[in-house]
Amino acid sequence: MQDQPLVVTAGEPAGVGPELCNKLVDSPYANDVVVIGDQRLLDERLTVIDTPFPVAVEPGKPDSANASTLLDGLRKAAEGCLAGEYSGMVTAPLAKSVIADSGVEFSGHTEFLAEVTGAGHPVMMLVAGDLRVALASTHMPLREVADYITPDILKRVLRILHADLQQKFGIADPDIVVCGLNPHAGEDGHLGGEENDFISPTIRELCDEGLRLRGPMPADTAFTPAAGNKDAVLAMYHDQGLPVLKFAGFGHAVNVTLGLPIIRTSVDHGTAFDIAGTGTADPGSLLAAVELAATMANS
Repeated sequence: MQDQPLVVTAGEPAGVGPELCNKLVDSPYANDVVVIGDQRLLDERLTVIDTPFPVAVEPGKPDSANASTLLDGLRKAAEGCLAGEYSGMVTAPLAKSVIADSGVEFSGHTEFLAEVTGAGHPVMMLVAGDLRVALASTHMPLREVADYITPDILKRVLRILHADLQQKFGIADPDIVVCGLNPHAGEDGHLGGEENDFISPTIRELCDEGLRLRGPMPADTAFTPAAGNKDAVLAMYHDQGLPVLKFAGFGHAVNVTLGLPIIRTSVDHGTAFDIAGTGTADPGSLLAAVELAATMANS
């Protein structure tokens, strides 16, 4: 294990996060993690930084009055990583809507942690075994994607993906497949012009810089054996890449935020209010997130 412990944030208290954290007690990492959350919800055998919620927690019934305390815990974890107190952070799920209902503008862990750590452009990537899928755009309406992805955005994302595969995953010369935006990667301009207009030129420019990129490739080909071995696939939008990833490893996949000055991993699922408090939540993704964060810290 790394010299410093990992810090795990227990997430939305009315969701499955606290009970997933409690299952760390029986994992190989029980003594190598610090959990930030309400001690009343957590196993006494865990090392806990207590952040008691002001409103009593009832499983499955979130209260926005607890949002400020939840965000304070996230900030404490990120700042601890920046200070070298922790080797990385792992986040249990939260509910964006509950935080928004408290009056705080909040679009997700990724953007919040980017602001706290001063990161310029965080990149979302999910990992399931050897399959890694990064996203050029994240949580936005589909009709906005084509306007959002510009040559500058694409260059920034690909450089971050390349650098973090080297630095955080220990891959010396990453091989990255880049999806097209349109069906059949535009069919030579007949199904959309973005590939010819800027995606292909951007790939050529970055290849000249020394990045190893292939594409733009149709998304229905990029994930198949015909595309050959690759270290990562860059999808242009959320539902282009993540259905494949989650089909391959749902419940054991890990969300990784690239482009941060710290290591951050997370589960691949939400708060599951419908089963919170029943003890039936599968800890597989949290355990995988802890394991990956530890591996990255040792890389």
